[in-house]
Amino acid sequence: MESLSKPKLTAVDIVQCGLFVSLIVAGAYIKIMIPIGPFSVTFSLQFLFSLMAGLLLGKRKGSLTVIVYLMLGLVGLPVFAHGGGLGYIIRPTFGFLLGFLAAATVTGALTEKKENISFRSALPAAFAGEVCYYICGLVYYYIVFNYVITNGGVGIGLKELLAVWCFSTFVPDFGLCVLAVYLSGKLRPHMNQVTRTGRPVDR
Repeated sequence: MESLSKPKLTAVDIVQCGLFVSLIVAGAYIKIMIPIGPFSVTFSLQFLFSLMAGLLLGKRKGSLTVIVYLMLGLVGLPVFAHGGGLGYIIRPTFGFLLGFLAAATVTGALTEKKENISFRSALPAAFAGEVCYYICGLVYYYIVFNYVITNGGVGIGLKELLAVWCFSTFVPDFGLCVLAVYLSGKLRPHMNQVTRTGRPVDR
């Protein structure tokens, strides 16, 4: 009887996942702080590399990549944009880190089974990943800020939440979607060749 278990990760798979973990970590340090009233919103390249992990590695390996990244940060390594540690879980912005996982998973699921992935077909998948990223981030922020941190005190309203944590960065993050799709299209032949043969594309 044929085994229904998922195939084990190969050495190439592990190297590819490790590469994207490193890129997401590096992306955390490539950031711009956007002051909006009393808040300061971080715009970084973590989202870009999370999307590319989904586009190039698929749902399973893309999500595994982000899970490893999150675990590294939660055990205390300073791989997040503002440090690391378990205390991040009760920070309202931790939802956006979970959003990286949602973005990689959704984008990978929507593109991995397609034989021919064009820019036009991949961009909607990346946009769906962005929407899921914001849903995770905004819902988590609202719950933690209003019911954990303030606990019935002065919280944050939906209008203010959207103005600060969505409208300020949604368009720039869509730009990262476009960039992720473009770069992934250029890198996909090389990734596929390495996956099949273990060797890079001949120049």
